[in-house]
Amino acid sequence: MGAAEKTMAAVSQLPMVALLGNPNCGKTALFNRLTGARQKVANYAGVTIERKEGMFTSPEGRPFRVLDLPGAYSLSAHTPDEAITRDVVAGLRAGEQSPDVVVCVVDATNLRLNLRLVLEIKRLGLPMVLALNMVDVAAKRGIVIDADKLAEELGMTVVETVAVQGGGEKSLLRALDAMWPLRTVAAKPLSAIDEVSVEDTQREVRRILAAVSNDFHDTGNLTEKIDDVVLHPVLGPVILAVLMFLVFQAVFSWANVPMDMIKAGVDSVGQYLTAHMGEGLLRSLLVEGILGGAGSVLVFLPQILILFFFILVLEDCGYLPRAAFLLDRLMGGVGLSGRAFIPLLSSFACAIPGIMAARTIQNPRDRLVTIMIAPLMTCSARLPVYALIIAAFIPDRQVAGLMSLQGLVLFGLYVAGIVSAMGVAYFMKRTFGANHQQPLMLELPAYHWPHLRNLALGLWERAKIFLTRVGTIILTLMVLLWFLSSFPGAPEGATHPAIYYSMAGMLGRALEVVFTPIGFNWQICIALVPGLAAREVAVGALGTVYALSQTGEELASSLTPIIAASWALPTALSLLAWYVFAPQCMSTLSVVRRETGTWRYPALMAGYMFALAYTASFLTYRIALLLTGA
Repeated sequence: MGAAEKTMAAVSQLPMVALLGNPNCGKTALFNRLTGARQKVANYAGVTIERKEGMFTSPEGRPFRVLDLPGAYSLSAHTPDEAITRDVVAGLRAGEQSPDVVVCVVDATNLRLNLRLVLEIKRLGLPMVLALNMVDVAAKRGIVIDADKLAEELGMTVVETVAVQGGGEKSLLRALDAMWPLRTVAAKPLSAIDEVSVEDTQREVRRILAAVSNDFHDTGNLTEKIDDVVLHPVLGPVILAVLMFLVFQAVFSWANVPMDMIKAGVDSVGQYLTAHMGEGLLRSLLVEGILGGAGSVLVFLPQILILFFFILVLEDCGYLPRAAFLLDRLMGGVGLSGRAFIPLLSSFACAIPGIMAARTIQNPRDRLVTIMIAPLMTCSARLPVYALIIAAFIPDRQVAGLMSLQGLVLFGLYVAGIVSAMGVAYFMKRTFGANHQQPLMLELPAYHWPHLRNLALGLWERAKIFLTRVGTIILTLMVLLWFLSSFPGAPEGATHPAIYYSMAGMLGRALEVVFTPIGFNWQICIALVPGLAAREVAVGALGTVYALSQTGEELASSLTPIIAASWALPTALSLLAWYVFAPQCMSTLSVVRRETGTWRYPALMAGYMFALAYTASFLTYRIALLLTGA
C-alpha cells in the first residue's frame, strides 16, 4: 500500500461528525469555520449532489472528520437533497456507516421551525449535539433562550455558536472533546421508529419553546417592519426591479477604471514582446495567440466581480428569499413555483450550479422545466461577450441625465433572457402536461448586515474560478486556435491575411454559408466553435482571429475598436441576440444528462436553444438592416 493509500485509510478511521440542519441555519458557515482550507468537495456516488467533507482538530488535539450534509426540513424526504441527508444519517448509503456524532445546527432566531428536524433525528438514537447558532442575532432581536433548560428538555448537549465570527465554534469543539471516547452507535432502522404525527410534533415544539424561551413570536421587530415595505404587493416588485437595474448600471460604471488598467497592462506586455522579440512563430503565439486571446477575456474580470458582489450582498443580507416570494405569482402563471427562483438565480453565475440546485424542487415536472430553462438565464460567461459588443457599438452617454445607455442595454439583455425563459416554461407547461401550482413554503431569515468575510471569500472564489478558466480551458483553446489559424499559411500571391487560408479559416468560411443570413462573417463563425466549450472563449477567439488579421503595429491594440471598424451595427445586434439564446456549453449539457438520466433532454435543450438563437438573430439582423439602411 502506497503512502497516499495509507493516508486515506488513516483518515477514514477518524470519527465522523455530521453537520445537519435546515437551509439557512448557518450550517455551512460552521463547516467552513471548523475546517478552513482542509476540506474537499465531490459528489455522492451515483448522483450529482455535492458532498463536502473536511477535517479539524479539537482543543485537546483530537482529529475529526466532518461532513456537511445538504439542508433538510425533515427525514420524510421530498427532494433528492433531503433523501441523501436521510440516508447518510440513517446509515442507508452503501459503504457508509452512520456518523459517530450528529451536530444539529439550528437558527436561534427560528427555533420553532428548526426543532422539528431535531426531534426527528433524536429518534434515530445517535449521539447528538445541538449547536444553537446565530445567538448574537437572536440577542439583538431580544430573544432569550435558556440553553441549559433546552439541553434538559431535549436530553442532549446544547452549545451556543456564532459561525460567522472567529472563535464562534469553540464551544462545539469543547463539547466534542467532552464526549470522548466516542462509541460507535448504529442508527435505529427507520422502519423501527414509531410514526409521530405532525400535530404531536408541533405540540412538543410549542411545549419546549414555552419552557426555554421568552416571547418567541418577536412581533414588531425591524425585519417585520422592513418586510411590510419590501414584500408589499405593489412596492415590492418595483423595489426588486430597481435593485436589479442599479446592479447592471454599476457593472459598467464601476468597472471602467480597473478594466482600463488591465487593458493597459495587456497592451504594454504585447508592445514589449513585439519590440524585443524577433518576428516568428513564438512571438505570434505569445502576442496574437495568448495575449490576443486570453488577455481579451481577462479584461472583463472587474465586471464579473461587481455583478457577484451585489448578488452576494443580497444573498447574505436575507433579501433573495423575499425575491423568490415576490416572483411566486409570476412564475405560477407560467407553470412554475417561486422555489424555482433560487436555481434560476444561481444560473446567472453559471447554468451548472443552477441546474443542480433544481434538486430542491419537490415536483418532478417543475424540476425538469426549471432545468430546461436555466441556461436561458444570462450566465457570467455571456457578460464578456455583451460587454465587448456594447462597448464597441453603444455610445457611452447618459439617458435622462441619470442612466448609462450601456448599462440600460445590458439590463435589457438580461431581461430578454428572463422573459424568454418564462415563455419557454409556459410552452413546456402545456407540452409536459398541466400542473397544479403548489403553495410556496419558504423560510424568510432575519435581515442582517452582510458579513465582510463571507463577501471576501465569495468574491475570491469567483475570481479564482474565472482566473482558473482563463489559465486552463481558455488558454488551451487559444493556443489550439492559434495553431489552427496559423497553418498551413497563405499561398504565394495571397490577397487575404494568412488566417483566411488556415484550417480555422477554412472552417469559418464553410460555416459562413449557414450564418450569412444572420449577418455573421467567417471570423465570427470561427469564434462560435470554441465558444461551445465555454461562452467567454468566444471573446478570446475573436481576439486571436482579429490579431492574426492585423498589421504589426496593431497587434497589441484593444479588440473593441477593431470590431467596431470591422462590423456593421446590424451584425453586432444580431450577435447580441444570438448570445441571449445561444446553445449551451458542452459541460452544461453533460450535467443535464446526469440530472435527467437520459440524453433526450440535453438534445432537446440544444435543439430549441439553437432554433431560438437563429430565429432571434435573423429577425434582429433583418430589422436592423431595414432601419439603418445598411
